[in-house]
Amino acid sequence: MDPKRPRAVPRSRFARAAGLGSLATGIAGSAALGAAGSMLRGERPDRRALLLTPGNVNRLTRELARMRGAAMKLGQLLSMENSDLLPPDLARVLARLRDDAHHMPPRQLKQVLMAEYGPDALKRFRQFDPRPRAAASIGQVHRVTAADGRDLALKIQYPGIAQAIRADVANLGTLLRASGLLPRTLDLAPLLAEATAQLEEEADYALEATRLARFHDLLKDDPAFVVPRPHADLSTPRILAMDFIESHPIDTLEDAEQAQRDTALTRLFTLFLRELFHWRLVQTDPNFANYRLTPDGSRIVLLDFGATRAFTPESTARFRALLDATRRGDPDALRQALADTGFITDTTPADQVNTILDMAALIRPVLTSGAPFDFGDTTLLNTLRRMGEHLTLTQGYAEVPHMDALHLQRKLAGLVLLATRMRARVPLGTLLDDHLP
Repeated sequence: MDPKRPRAVPRSRFARAAGLGSLATGIAGSAALGAAGSMLRGERPDRRALLLTPGNVNRLTRELARMRGAAMKLGQLLSMENSDLLPPDLARVLARLRDDAHHMPPRQLKQVLMAEYGPDALKRFRQFDPRPRAAASIGQVHRVTAADGRDLALKIQYPGIAQAIRADVANLGTLLRASGLLPRTLDLAPLLAEATAQLEEEADYALEATRLARFHDLLKDDPAFVVPRPHADLSTPRILAMDFIESHPIDTLEDAEQAQRDTALTRLFTLFLRELFHWRLVQTDPNFANYRLTPDGSRIVLLDFGATRAFTPESTARFRALLDATRRGDPDALRQALADTGFITDTTPADQVNTILDMAALIRPVLTSGAPFDFGDTTLLNTLRRMGEHLTLTQGYAEVPHMDALHLQRKLAGLVLLATRMRARVPLGTLLDDHLP
């Protein structure tokens, strides 16, 4: 799959449903041939191994990336590393969808611009770079110079994406259920409903402009971060205009000095805690591409506020109680906090609850120590990953926590992955001291 090659976005519901139908047929056919071969060799077919062959992996990621929109985004939402919801093999497959998507060919791009701005669309700009700076599941970004000289970034939504969200999610849900790729005990319905709601919000560029303006105001005087301002005169329901800020991918920090890596990730964890406990407004998308660095490396540029979630005081209090109980090592308070956030219920088997409590006990020293936690040493994280796999694959854990918890888990998993990749040292215990009793 070449994510940089332009490919037209399928617009009609029929074309999108046909794409998923063809995908399902191809995967099923491949699995059937593999099963026949196994039986001819006198072997018992392994359904999961047959479904997750390299050919089927490529077929799945290629088709979802071609369709973009809800189909691709739902794959991204399900690919939560360190999540207890999916088998690790499927999470790794879907994680491939975090890479850049295909972008629209010039003819389709021009059609979108004219639909939003009218027949004189290009007269609004002194310069328009037809090569996108980025392409994702909902839209692509172009650098432009407005007629009055403003240096802007235009986030342009793919055609037909917003109208196809509900059908895409329903069709992909059917595919995932029928494929056998998900645990049979996993209740997919609340995940699909949440994915639909989130995608419809992300496709609402007027709402994102409001959130962008809010975060710009919150952080405009912060020396650690930069947030672009939205520009209403060039924004439409399907185009979001904002300041263009010269920046580099945060991945460039990998080879930076240890102190610079530590500072960047400490700032991001601090921001997450401020979002949750002070503002109760959290940007929940864990994609690394949402974090970039100014050319001198002194500030982090924050992008993409489509997946921003507001939390009630009651919800925030539940997460504070969960962290507090973990830090104090109080098993009764921890059980109650886990129940309040939906990680366990009255019917969760005792062995699963005990595994979760054991994982919390391993995390406790990290959350109480005044010394930085070294994400470059993956011993603890690997142990937790193995325990999570045991919890889901052996013990059959399939609880779906409250959606607020699911979004925070996903965002935190993204920060942990980034900190691990950067081998950063972050004083998590000290940071929490500012937000917990």
